[in-house]
Amino acid sequence: MELRGARLDELELELVEPFETSFGVEKRRRFLLLELEERSGEVGYGECVATADPLYSSETVTTANEMIATRFLPELLRSRSVDPASFLRSAARYKGNRMAKAAVETALVDLAARLSGESVADHLGGGRRRIEVGVSVGIQPTVAGLVRRVGRYLDDGYRRIKLKVRPGWDARPVRAVRAAYPDIEIWVDANQAYPTRNVARIRRWATASRVAQVEQAFPERAIRAHADLARGAPFRVCLDESVVDMPSLEDALDAGAISSLNVKTGRVGGAEVGQALARRARRARVPAWVGGMLESGVGRAHNVHLASLPEFVLPNDLSASDRYYHEDVIERPFVLGPGSTLEVPKGPGIGVEVSERAVRRARRRSRTFRR
Repeated sequence: MELRGARLDELELELVEPFETSFGVEKRRRFLLLELEERSGEVGYGECVATADPLYSSETVTTANEMIATRFLPELLRSRSVDPASFLRSAARYKGNRMAKAAVETALVDLAARLSGESVADHLGGGRRRIEVGVSVGIQPTVAGLVRRVGRYLDDGYRRIKLKVRPGWDARPVRAVRAAYPDIEIWVDANQAYPTRNVARIRRWATASRVAQVEQAFPERAIRAHADLARGAPFRVCLDESVVDMPSLEDALDAGAISSLNVKTGRVGGAEVGQALARRARRARVPAWVGGMLESGVGRAHNVHLASLPEFVLPNDLSASDRYYHEDVIERPFVLGPGSTLEVPKGPGIGVEVSERAVRRARRRSRTFRR
């Protein structure tokens, strides 16, 4: 492929309802939308999931904007031939900045698939036409409110419920949800909120409430604590922030610290990187699934295509569009279907159309680049 130009938009969308985790509360989501134009006139889209503040990771909208605008795009536009793999090889000399890299790589994947007339799922080797999904429930003002919220999601058709937890909001709310809905599958996600001395305490309440999976209980480098939690546990221990590349996954596997892998394209630096990590996890008999970062419909489309690959076997955190924003940037929303599933768009590319009208309304800043 030879690029003719690019557009980098900074957008802001309002969430349907506030989403609270151990990092804080989000009411609006600021993110980057990247459009790459090939010399034929075909375009591909990528989304950068970095947040306004460096809470989930060290990257932010500002740092990602700078890297994409001043490093990645100028180099791509100077090149006579680009593709996702060659871009990642070239960008590897820049340390970190994985979310910025993933925005560019996924836009290139979308563009390559469109030019070949196939969907991103087919381009990556996926085969499923529907993927199983669950819903992530943020920290609520009251336990009773949490139970009601879970009930509404179950009525909507979701089968797997993931509860955000933190010290002071864990044993009691999880116990209440289990008592109200004794047969559902419950996961919990702490987003690194617990000190490493809490291994025994987490094990007690998670076991008592028959939690199926505990995700990222401890800080990202606390591999030993996650290994202690996993040892003999009746639940899976899932790593998210701890796994950012193949060496960190190998360390977690060697330590016995992981029995489930959350793959987020932005966290690991690209769709093809995420696929490689899930493939390695499968060889180690560790199931993988695709996590979400409150993406718009563009990022969600990329995630749904990735989740269609055979390496991903657990329900994914990729809920329907009405779970997220009052107005998305794509024309047709993702709708929850039978069996708690989403349909994989048929293509070409990510298979969704971006609404220029919605983009204009959400736009806060825009930069155009020409060859």
